[in-house]
Amino acid sequence: MTPSLYWMMQKFKSQTSKLDTTMAKKITVKSTKEPIRLRFKSLAKGVQSIYLDCYLDGKRSYEFLKLYLVPETNAMTKAQNEATMQAANAIKLTRILEYTNNKAGLKTTTLKSKQTLSEWMETFRQKQEQKGVKDKKLIHNTIHAITAYNINIPLAKMDRKYCIGLTNFLKNDYRSPNGNPIKTYTAINYMACLRNALNMAVREDVIPDNPLNKLSLQDKIKVPESKREFLTIEELKKIEATPHDYLHIKQAFLFACYCGLRISDIRQLTWKDLIKDGDKWRINIMMQKTTTPLYLPISQKAINWLPERGNAKDDDRIFVKLPVQVNTKQYIKPWMDAAGITKPITFHCSRHTFGTMMLTLGVDIYTVSKLLGHSKIETTQIYAKIINKKKDDAVSLIDEAFGKLNG
Repeated sequence: MTPSLYWMMQKFKSQTSKLDTTMAKKITVKSTKEPIRLRFKSLAKGVQSIYLDCYLDGKRSYEFLKLYLVPETNAMTKAQNEATMQAANAIKLTRILEYTNNKAGLKTTTLKSKQTLSEWMETFRQKQEQKGVKDKKLIHNTIHAITAYNINIPLAKMDRKYCIGLTNFLKNDYRSPNGNPIKTYTAINYMACLRNALNMAVREDVIPDNPLNKLSLQDKIKVPESKREFLTIEELKKIEATPHDYLHIKQAFLFACYCGLRISDIRQLTWKDLIKDGDKWRINIMMQKTTTPLYLPISQKAINWLPERGNAKDDDRIFVKLPVQVNTKQYIKPWMDAAGITKPITFHCSRHTFGTMMLTLGVDIYTVSKLLGHSKIETTQIYAKIINKKKDDAVSLIDEAFGKLNG
């Protein structure tokens, strides 16, 4: 072998060695985090509930295993906890295997399809709490109601028949913890809460579709026709002229009658929310109930019922003396009785009064809808029905009058 050929072969071996080293570095596999982990939730008396924390495809969900660790006070409880942990780890490995097989295209029973409705409702409750959604009590009551029917059904087995059965149970048979039947609106709220929970399950690929969507209109709980009490213009004049023991309640109520704001919005109203636009006043707020902005023109009549500002700052609330809950019997009824009004008027009737008054004065329903901050015109049409009823009653007076004359 010539010297030149020898050196060429040595150079080739050196380059090949470097290439192998580089490739080896590139194919080094980094350790990855487990997609499913065991977590523990502390309960009363030192007991811990075991659940799975699943972070799959960028989405987090939880599966409660109904396995519990108890305080280790002796050899027996220690052995019990060891057996519990073995069972929990076996479930975890099974779920990881299911997930891995599904990712590889090997179809097995889906990872979450074995969850019961009870387990998913607990997951839903936790997720809503993390979001800061203020429906904790509703979720708790909904879970209680479904438990009385059958909450341990697997999500995969929830069908139209189950949903119809639950609907009929809530309407006819369910009793609240105090032993009383629930109102229709309460049953509707429970079904709406369940619908939200199942919609979340669909979004997170727990179930393919929401079984409640298979219900027909006849299957669902009917919303009762509500009677919305309101004050007429003449009745408004009466209560304006009637003294009230609590001036701040009277001011807030009449202000609401002339602008249509809910009490939740009136309670949060600050002086900076009032804007002077030329010789007109407007309110710029974020509605508490719907979290939507509202830029509302305010009549001078409403402005007249605002309390004196005095030295209040821009961020100070306008109706600072308004109690947390305006008790109807304590604050409203005595005032109405003194004015000679026998209708069952609540503070919220001030909003109904504004809506019906606007339509009575000839304002079109679309404009009234915007003034009330309704997202759907159908909501405002309820006030239109009230006005039409008044028109029908007025016309019927003709028949009554002539009927008497003819008699």
